Amino acid sequence: MITVTAETQGGPERGADRFTARNESLNRRPPKRLFMSDEEADSEPAVSLGERRPVDGAPLARVSSRLTWPKEKSEVDRLEGDTVIRTPDGPREVSAVLEDVDETYFERYQEFERHVQDVIGTGPVPTADE
Repeated sequence: MITVTAETQGGPERGADRFTARNESLNRRPPKRLFMSDEEADSEPAVSLGERRPVDGAPLARVSSRLTWPKEKSEVDRLEGDTVIRTPDGPREVSAVLEDVDETYFERYQEFERHVQDVIGTGPVPTADE
């Protein structure tokens, strides 16, 4: 093991300067603000979002995110079969959708979601009052 001292670097003054120079590079100015202040958060939103209307069922992504992958279809049905998901035709239970899925094993959540979307379709989801 080699120990470098201030003397081997050309004297104590020079070694001290190098030490200071290394530390000064760490003392940068603080980063720009990344988050809104409380006053900005309480103000009106920049974009009008419209009325809040409830939607029955959970998003498919929420169901798939609760599971670990890979997973067999029967295991998905056992764990999440009674969960109601949102579909363009209205809310449906996962077990009812899985009956129409031909695949029996899902390597990744993307594969599961693709097969389910092939059955339920994609598009706007009706709100609870429709």
